[in-house]
Amino acid sequence: MKLLRQSSKIRSTTVLLVSRNGETAMAGDGQVTLGETIIKGNARKLRRIFNGQVLVGFAGATADAFSLLSKFEAKLEQYQGQLERAAIELSKDWRTDKYLRHLEALLIVADKNAAFLISGKGDVISSDEGLLAVGSGSMYALAAARALYKNTALSAKEIAAESLRIAGEICIYTNSEIIIEEI
Repeated sequence: MKLLRQSSKIRSTTVLLVSRNGETAMAGDGQVTLGETIIKGNARKLRRIFNGQVLVGFAGATADAFSLLSKFEAKLEQYQGQLERAAIELSKDWRTDKYLRHLEALLIVADKNAAFLISGKGDVISSDEGLLAVGSGSMYALAAARALYKNTALSAKEIAAESLRIAGEICIYTNSEIIIEEI
């Protein structure tokens, strides 16, 4: 039974955020995999919210992510667009609410000034180096982005695109259907 559950686990999407020289780019691939089968190749896991001023990328269970996205948008409205405050308040609710704490997803949220990775464990993480990643291929994309960030003069958008392309060549749960949003 345990083997069956593991093989039928849905894996989806790699999302990477790169901030460099006042530019922020978020990139996500489109693959959703059930066990060893690709069930969708062009899922869109990036959204613009709060009148286009905030980018959100998510990985994990899609329905769970949409529930969290809705809650996060409400927090942004409640706190007049204060990204950090909204992220902290969502994380508190996510960790303590009986319904929300069972949701399985991770979010990256960003505006022109800041970016955070939010988890259901109460984590609200900013990056000292301008890089954040979630999803099945996140460590491959993050490693590629770190190397490109340190050793090239590429823009945030170029680093995000190339890093996801590299992750897609390594990770079987990541594809080359890349969507990029900039803020």
